[in-house]
Amino acid sequence: MTSQHPNTPGWDQIRRAPKVLLHDHLDGGLRPGTVVDLARASGRSLPETDPDKLALWFREAADSGSLERYLETFSHTVGVMQTREALVRVAAECAEDLAEDGVVYAEVRYAPEQHLEGGLTLEEVVEAVDEGFRQGERRAAEAGRRIRVGALLTAMRHAARALEIAELANRYRDMGVVGFDIAGAEAGHPPTRHLDAFEFLKRENNHFTIHAGEAFGLPSIWQALQWCGADRLGHGVRIVDDIEVREDGSVKLGRLASYVRDKRVPLELCPSSNLQTGAADSYAGHPVGLLRRLHFRVTVNTDNRLMSGTSMSREFAHLVAAFGYTLDDLQWFSVNAMKSAFIPFDERLAMINDVVKPGYAALKSEWLFQQTASTSGSAQPED
Repeated sequence: MTSQHPNTPGWDQIRRAPKVLLHDHLDGGLRPGTVVDLARASGRSLPETDPDKLALWFREAADSGSLERYLETFSHTVGVMQTREALVRVAAECAEDLAEDGVVYAEVRYAPEQHLEGGLTLEEVVEAVDEGFRQGERRAAEAGRRIRVGALLTAMRHAARALEIAELANRYRDMGVVGFDIAGAEAGHPPTRHLDAFEFLKRENNHFTIHAGEAFGLPSIWQALQWCGADRLGHGVRIVDDIEVREDGSVKLGRLASYVRDKRVPLELCPSSNLQTGAADSYAGHPVGLLRRLHFRVTVNTDNRLMSGTSMSREFAHLVAAFGYTLDDLQWFSVNAMKSAFIPFDERLAMINDVVKPGYAALKSEWLFQQTASTSGSAQPED
């Protein structure tokens, strides 16, 4: 562990720091109690019916190393998200939970095609989730917390509906949907299978990110950028395979890594999730440390909060413990993410200048005041 810098934030400061989240799956972030409630209402069976035990089951299944058990976790969450009422509830609670954790802007993704078993149309799914996000924003505001949530519509790589979902995302553009995503197993399902969707989005001047470079490596990243034209890389952690760290500590970037850094391609890194999938073996060994040091456009994200037992505050706390990051570093990650969001430039700038930077400035001033008071107090003579 890196030695602690005097300006290293504690847990309370991390929780209160304004955070920006770009990579979070709606079906990976349900409250365990909500899964239990919705399963009971729909007659679905669960491996556990006690919320605490169910939360542990999700975490252990995701950590098991078994792809079958990992995929089973999503069958339970997606399975209870098949009605309008369930989607509204899950989305509202998502916004509230993120706001309570200090997230001020979030882009939450989900695959509409996975929520049709109860008879909903694609449009009804999108409208229900949007209603939930707006409800959650209002409830957060009533509790004195500010958050803005945008949706990313995801198409599944192994399916054949990418163009249909891309067109759906374009229709609901400026109505809560801020972009498009493609997800699913990378190996055997290259993004180039869905070029028609990406070409459509580019013609419409719309935004999209692609899950790439999590498991499959550099070819997946290259295809996402050069063939498909992705604005961001979902994960992208395997870009380190194109970076050589020599014995003397010097670093040599390959052509692809240089391109990603030079073009400021945002990397949606998800440290806890990456540990579960084997992309890193520890927080201290996670590529985020090297990529931050080399000034890639690094962002920090949660991926699946339920399966990883995490939050944005926990992700930041892990990195603070591993690398000795300060409030300046956390601000750097947060500004990077806000710069990379899929909302208009003036709105991103306003969030950075009116919310993110002032929030961190207040925390730094508070820290300085505490240090000054502590020093001053210790110098006072005894009575």
